[in-house]
Amino acid sequence: MAKDERLPAKSSGDQVAAFLNQVAKAPVAKKAGERGRLIIALDATASRQPTWGRASHIQAEMFEETASLGGLEIQLCFYRGYGEFSHSPWYTRSEQLLMRMRSVFCIGGLTQIRKVLKHTIRESRRQKPHALVFVGDCVEEDVDQLCQLAGELGVRGVPAFVFHEGNDPRAAFAFTQIAQLSGGACCPFDADSPHQLLELLKAVAVYAAGGRRALADYSKGKTGPVLQLTHQINKRS
Repeated sequence: MAKDERLPAKSSGDQVAAFLNQVAKAPVAKKAGERGRLIIALDATASRQPTWGRASHIQAEMFEETASLGGLEIQLCFYRGYGEFSHSPWYTRSEQLLMRMRSVFCIGGLTQIRKVLKHTIRESRRQKPHALVFVGDCVEEDVDQLCQLAGELGVRGVPAFVFHEGNDPRAAFAFTQIAQLSGGACCPFDADSPHQLLELLKAVAVYAAGGRRALADYSKGKTGPVLQLTHQINKRS
């Protein structure tokens, strides 16, 4: 591949703004007083260890930001090693999730995104999650099969918000398709900028818990990506 054909490893301001714009457009059907339900799925293969550690520190702030909106329920999913896929119970406290994340270490293996999507579909038949967040860097599966499952998520009203670390072009294509078909959004992020990942994850958490208005309120006084989102929301109001 020619050098100028490689995808950027870092999010530009425009990419982040476009992602947050899609977050704001995604439907969230949540009853008053109901907790937001968010599935966070992480690639826990060997290359993911640094990001796993950063995500462990970020999760507490996601709970804090959504407390006034009725709270948040988070289910952690991950895959690693030889065919291992795991999901946690639904957690309502940050210390529960942190304890679970600290017990996990990354092991080399192939991607298992199909299992993430199928699990989310199963969960939607019980009590619908308001969003799926997936963080990964590559795709080693049949993209058409992933797209079929992402489309079913879209029909069920569960948007997938995908954070793409790195610059793998096949992953970028697959992640974008998954996001679009599910009604969510895809955004690359810089693995060396944990603040950027924090802001993106908190934005999705706030939106899952309270919808567009909550995200607009959260954006007040913020800078960077969240401020860009506020301007876009105001234009559509």
